[in-house]
Amino acid sequence: MTFPLFSQVQLTEDIPEFNLKKGSIGVIVEHYPMFQGEDGYSVEGLITQDIVEVAESQIKLIKVKQTQETATFFN
Repeated sequence: MTFPLFSQVQLTEDIPEFNLKKGSIGVIVEHYPMFQGEDGYSVEGLITQDIVEVAESQIKLIKVKQTQETATFFN
């Protein structure tokens, strides 16, 4: 499964080397497809002002309810 760029994701396991806990939330900013093995992702927002690289099995997509916004234009 390939997650879309800029999707909000949640960690499915702890990542001790970055002191990250299961359930931490971030946004995918890069996808690294692999021919063998599992794909990788760069996820922003897990660590302040840094990006963490994770395996596909370490994240899950968060379903975000989108609302329709309307714009008012003035002449």
